[in-house]
Amino acid sequence: MTNSRTRKIVITGILGAIAIILGVTRLGFIPWFAGAALTIMHVPVIIGAILEGPIVGLGIGLIFGVFSWLQASVAPTGVVDPIFSNPLISVLPRLLIGPISWLVWKALNRYTIVGLLAAGVAGSITNTVFVLGMIGVFGFLQWPAIFAIAGANGVPEAVAAAVIVLLVVAAWKRISIGKQTGSKL
Repeated sequence: MTNSRTRKIVITGILGAIAIILGVTRLGFIPWFAGAALTIMHVPVIIGAILEGPIVGLGIGLIFGVFSWLQASVAPTGVVDPIFSNPLISVLPRLLIGPISWLVWKALNRYTIVGLLAAGVAGSITNTVFVLGMIGVFGFLQWPAIFAIAGANGVPEAVAAAVIVLLVVAAWKRISIGKQTGSKL
């Protein structure tokens, strides 16, 4: 039991650090059209939830959310960063990514590839829907603009998250995909 708890703490710390590194180095933001960026910073949260459960996913989501909040509050780098200085927008939605991804994974894990893809999509959509939803609730953007952003950014982010989650978790768990197994993917 102690080894399991220690493992969960270590995985939370490592994947939380990866989320922070993706943000600090800007590697977690893929340039997109019109100056927008697709984010993959939520992917470590999804992977942690699949590998270690919903509490680990919640912990990594907390690290991701607090980092987003602090970065927006202390060192904003873009015009939308002041919006993320509200923890109800930057932290609260990120707490839901891991548990929802885990639920989808648990529901579909007997279909490994489908389950991993679906968990990646579900975690990404959770991030998009709840962050943009909170932005709409607080009135920072009008709902038509929010729906446009969700379509333009949310769909490609979900696809990217699904593929990355599939490849990383399959490599980690040595899951066969076609003729390849594990880290040879």
